[in-house]
Amino acid sequence: MILVTNDDGIDSPGLLGLANAALAAGFEVTIAAPATESSGTSAGLTAAVDGRRVGVENRKLPGLEGQAVTHAVAAHPGLIAFTACRGGFGETPEFVLSGINRGANVGRAILHSGTVGAALTAGINGVSALAVSLDVGLDPAEDHHWDTAAAMVGDTLKLLADLPAGSVLNLNVPNLVSDQVKPVQWAALADFGVVQSRVERLRDGFIDVTTVGVDTELEPGTDAALLAEGHATLTALRSVSEVPRADLPSLP
Repeated sequence: MILVTNDDGIDSPGLLGLANAALAAGFEVTIAAPATESSGTSAGLTAAVDGRRVGVENRKLPGLEGQAVTHAVAAHPGLIAFTACRGGFGETPEFVLSGINRGANVGRAILHSGTVGAALTAGINGVSALAVSLDVGLDPAEDHHWDTAAAMVGDTLKLLADLPAGSVLNLNVPNLVSDQVKPVQWAALADFGVVQSRVERLRDGFIDVTTVGVDTELEPGTDAALLAEGHATLTALRSVSEVPRADLPSLP
């Protein structure tokens, strides 16, 4: 069984595309996704209700009737992935798929991504996971080629299946029609992506945080640079790990 989640919410078309890709790959699918938008929640284990009880509502998604069990969950994707790995939605999944996210998840800023956070949470609980993102820009009127990203899921799952349990892959796909996408490349994490957050302190007691595009030179071979060149990118991620003791100074 595959558990499909996201951070854009239960009604995201990217979630539907990812679930259909898992079904096309021959897997039984259970969907458990946030009932509301949960972007930027990282791997937070936060429920959207008081206490530690998590609200779960059965849903029917258009185009998936009878093909997948679907839950709208009052929680962030990190908690959903954690719950799934502990049997909260039935059997422990073979894989957790997260996405397809509306917007790329590249560079070290993936630390803050709910899409990647769900995958990393699955990984530290021994379940291999794949985060999938579509490089949609900041223009909401831009066409979204969900099918391009979905078409790459099957082959990526085969690759993931050959890796040790608990492995995590981060797939970013250009927002292009499939025949315009350049071959997938292994990619290092960029220091920064092509968008960043801008923070402005306001006088009325608020802080304004907005996402803006940046025009900086991208380091060759990184996920941000290869994606900008039209390649789909794969990055193998590690979650929490310690610095080797040999790299630490002596204690006083």
